[in-house]
Amino acid sequence: MRYTSPELLEHLASSYVLGTLGHGARRRFERLQRDRADVRALVTQWEARLGQLAVSVPAHKPSPKVWAAIAARTQPAKPLQAKTSWLGWLKPAGFGFGGLAAGVIAASVFFIAMPTLFLSSDQLAMRSGERLPQSYVGLLTDAQGNGKLLVSSLRHGKTMTVKVIGPITPPATGRLVLWAVPASGPAFSLGAVPTSGSAVSMLPDTSEKLLSKVSKLVVTLETEANPAKPGETVVFSGNCAKLW
Repeated sequence: MRYTSPELLEHLASSYVLGTLGHGARRRFERLQRDRADVRALVTQWEARLGQLAVSVPAHKPSPKVWAAIAARTQPAKPLQAKTSWLGWLKPAGFGFGGLAAGVIAASVFFIAMPTLFLSSDQLAMRSGERLPQSYVGLLTDAQGNGKLLVSSLRHGKTMTVKVIGPITPPATGRLVLWAVPASGPAFSLGAVPTSGSAVSMLPDTSEKLLSKVSKLVVTLETEANPAKPGETVVFSGNCAKLW
């Protein structure tokens, strides 16, 4: 299969994050992620989208019965018998399979939103026994906090992908330019920014050498062809994060 349809890639990325892809399809999609930066960017985008679901869920204090049921299943008084049905072991005391499914979905949402609560940084990098590519990633938002751009580049790669994830109005004059802002030292340009779709550009060096000390990314509106420093009009901004 040739993965050229944007609609197909969106469907696969969302299903991958939700965990609804079959084993074979999931393995094929993970191989595709290793080879294509745009697919990795889509997955990151869907993780950010679905992670917002956890934020919108009001906190609820579990009842004592829930903790008792968890203790009964995780700290059994007697060893489990070999003939015990695995379905019976999965079914919590006092819960039907509808409640079990709801619990799995809720846990998945919280795992997507706050994975570090459950896994170490090394474990977080593992998916289905395979380590995710080490990458630099930035999510840039406007002044109101709306996501606009997703920037990604492999740690030792020399290409950068910029994907538009929110509507951007093309400027009447000038162009949008992406800048890397190190913790110390002057900002430097990473290239022009698209106003729709996605764009892959070449970097002058590896991401490791260019971005290892970069803490922030900004997009400015520029009228000069080759500006030496960022202009005063900052349109989008975000942090530059290391995924490893």
